[in-house]
Amino acid sequence: MMNLNQRTAGILLHITSLPGPHGIGDLGPAAYQFVDWLAASGQRIWQLLPTAPIGPADSPYQSVSAFAGSPLMVALEPLIERGWMLAPVLPDTEKAGSGFDPHKVDYARVVPWRIAQLREAAAGFDQCATPQARTAFADWCTSENYWLDDYTLFMALETAHSGKCWWDWDAGLRKREPAALVTARKQYASEIAFWQFVQWCFDVQLGEIKKYANGRGISIMGDLPIFIAHHSADCWARPDLYFLDDQFQPTVIAGVPPDSMAPEGQRWGNPLYRWDKMAAENFKWWTLRIKRALQQADVFRIDHFRGFAGYWEIPITCPTAVEGRWVPGPGKALFDAIKNELGNLPIIAEDLGLITPDVVELRLGCGFPGMKILQFAFGGDATQEFLPHNYDRNTVVYTGTHDNDTVQGWWAAATERERVFAGTYLAAGPHDIQWAMIRAACNSVANMAVFPMQDVLGLDGAHRMNLPGTIVNNWTWRFTWDMVGAEPGRVLGMLSAASGRGSFALLK
Repeated sequence: MMNLNQRTAGILLHITSLPGPHGIGDLGPAAYQFVDWLAASGQRIWQLLPTAPIGPADSPYQSVSAFAGSPLMVALEPLIERGWMLAPVLPDTEKAGSGFDPHKVDYARVVPWRIAQLREAAAGFDQCATPQARTAFADWCTSENYWLDDYTLFMALETAHSGKCWWDWDAGLRKREPAALVTARKQYASEIAFWQFVQWCFDVQLGEIKKYANGRGISIMGDLPIFIAHHSADCWARPDLYFLDDQFQPTVIAGVPPDSMAPEGQRWGNPLYRWDKMAAENFKWWTLRIKRALQQADVFRIDHFRGFAGYWEIPITCPTAVEGRWVPGPGKALFDAIKNELGNLPIIAEDLGLITPDVVELRLGCGFPGMKILQFAFGGDATQEFLPHNYDRNTVVYTGTHDNDTVQGWWAAATERERVFAGTYLAAGPHDIQWAMIRAACNSVANMAVFPMQDVLGLDGAHRMNLPGTIVNNWTWRFTWDMVGAEPGRVLGMLSAASGRGSFALLK
């Protein structure tokens, strides 16, 4: 388990952003190369975005499962090495300049192609897997059945219903009538086995890269969305845990209230938890979810932490988030129940946005570090909480997150007053603002400092990962090794070393 009180630094880079020939970053050779680069650069953290399957608009925050791994992240090279599939032929390779874009994920092309390769590998596994591999697969399916059985049946039924949402399935299946489920498991046994195989491959590969990273002194930081998607195995398996009507439609949904950035608020659409029902079961569902997260990461960030203190409830009839209301969340009782089952929790609380005293009290009561974003620091005066001189140690400081512009993009869009303030505070200008922010984060008292890879590379706003409130051109960014070179890692290592976050031997 990672020591959250140790001074460390790291990089925020989603797996899908890694280089590689197969259209999207995955858990293959480039992941190991990136770990080596992190170690050589004096970094001790690799922060990921959610590794769950993507959902609408290709978002990893609207997944069909809170427990499953993304099929798109399963590397093909290990499957080829084990003889379960042939080296794939890239699509349209007969055309000059065709194939996959190394700088951007084209999900419309990548998703069907990758799934087809995984189906070939699953067929190869059925035909020629060793007895040891078959035993390992069977044992894994047994150990993970608490989430795997519902997820794989859900995926088989979604395929059988041509992608329809679960509330539009045949009545017996959407209502989970026992006889209908037994029949479906027999009828779709082959498809269920395919999704089991994919999840096993994901778990094995993620476990191996985590072990390799840990061996090089690097911790994996995961990301846990607070809410689940309506069209998900989680909601289908336990509809009683959510505010749904007799037709399995939400009566209230999640979002955030209006503010200066969004005058109508944000209407996310996720179903809301019946916290009373969850409390009656001693929060068992959440305990299992955290248990799963700790299998995959050394520490993880919980997105929208404030929702555990109080959340914005929006009536389903409201087309915006204006008519919502604040409703108390489960509070510390949730985390006490999980801690009693699992021990100390290596959690970072994403406490950005409208933070009220009850949220601060909950975070401090749990002992979780909060977050600070340097890009937010220069819109006010010297009392601004995001300025480094106002931090406390139990903090994770970022130059920006996946939801922010790059630092170079921020500078280009900043007001003149923000530029003067930032330039004065950081002793920087347009050509080195990203390094000045990284240096300020490193030199702060915050125990952890994390930088998006785009900022380490000094990239402009065209390379940002996500623009909240939009549904196109997000989650697509990738880098290639020729964009990196030797200098970023060298400078990063020196700054980390000088600030007590890395090996002092790198200060040269």
